[in-house]
Amino acid sequence: MTSIPITGILTIIFVLVDDWYQVEGLKLLKGKPGRKPEFSDSEVITLMLAQDFIPYPSETQYIGFIRANHLALFPKLIDQSQFNRRARALRLLVEHLRRYWIIQKGWHLGTHYLLDTKPVPVLGYKRGKSHSDFAGSAGYGRCVSRNLKYFGYKLVIVSTLNGIPIVYDLVSANTDERKAAEAVIEYFSFCDFYADKGFLGTAWQTEIFDQTNNLIWTPRRKNQHVQNAKNLYRWLNSIRERIEGVFHEVQNTGRNIERLLTKTVLGLCTRVIMKMTSHLLRHLLWIDYNVNVQTFEAVPAS
Repeated sequence: MTSIPITGILTIIFVLVDDWYQVEGLKLLKGKPGRKPEFSDSEVITLMLAQDFIPYPSETQYIGFIRANHLALFPKLIDQSQFNRRARALRLLVEHLRRYWIIQKGWHLGTHYLLDTKPVPVLGYKRGKSHSDFAGSAGYGRCVSRNLKYFGYKLVIVSTLNGIPIVYDLVSANTDERKAAEAVIEYFSFCDFYADKGFLGTAWQTEIFDQTNNLIWTPRRKNQHVQNAKNLYRWLNSIRERIEGVFHEVQNTGRNIERLLTKTVLGLCTRVIMKMTSHLLRHLLWIDYNVNVQTFEAVPAS
């Protein structure tokens, strides 16, 4: 492997973003009032996606780093406050870009997927919530596997067996995991979903199959009368490790999704979209360009 500079990665991302923006993005913005900004939408989206690869704790530090070291690439760089507003305004465009890449690579055409949820705390558990923007949409929840009580949301993800997120959603932390899963499962049909014990329930699984023709496979509790076959039990255990691996990668590469430092629901949604799109881009850069953004290394083409 050979090292690749940050400028090289930023250039690749910009080309990918701008190629899509000129063909598809402008259609989505058709009829948008106002003059064209000097600092282009493609440049804003590039920095939004690269922010997860250069994980400064705060957006102010990140923009400061770009201004101090890479102003030649972004000569019209705006300040942090403007960047934050532009990022929120472009969040849906970034989500359209993520979906475009999924369709382009055919990752949505599989029949076997992983399903799980992850806690996304937004405020301290004992802190007052009445004056927070999250009051009314977030809730109190508990992550059994980590024995964690928190106030916030659940991130529900459907990903491929290779760890590429296909569909995701944010729901209140007090939402039942099975009810939360319905919001993402409805996008699929005739597929197999591998999940943990939080998605147990014969009646619910049967209802999902009747409505969508999707099968939910989960381990059984020891006190259940009907147990899985041994081969299926071993298979589900191996799949469980993959599920944990996906969430470990989402959380521990780039900015930690449990510490996104947002104060509003809109800000949280924007940063989750940025996080999930950056995570998918991480796979795309490795598959198409042999670039590992975790180590800033590239495999030379043979």
